[in-house]
Amino acid sequence: MKARIKVTLKNGVLDPQGKAIEGALGSLGFSGIESVRQGKFFEVELAETDPAKARAAIDEMSKKLLANTVIENYAVEIDEQ
Repeated sequence: MKARIKVTLKNGVLDPQGKAIEGALGSLGFSGIESVRQGKFFEVELAETDPAKARAAIDEMSKKLLANTVIENYAVEIDEQ
């Protein structure tokens, strides 16, 4: 089973890396960029076959290590193939 976890900064949290990327895109000649927010993406392969148990495990991993839940949100997608 494969899980995909997308971690993004919560609304209202400053994103200096996103601002730097936004500026770099402008410097490279890309116009019309209103804003950029950066995040993280994780792909985790699990031996678990029960989707509910897999989701519970991924939620624990996300809360304990993958995301700083004070300033970040995370979304989980489980692929049961």
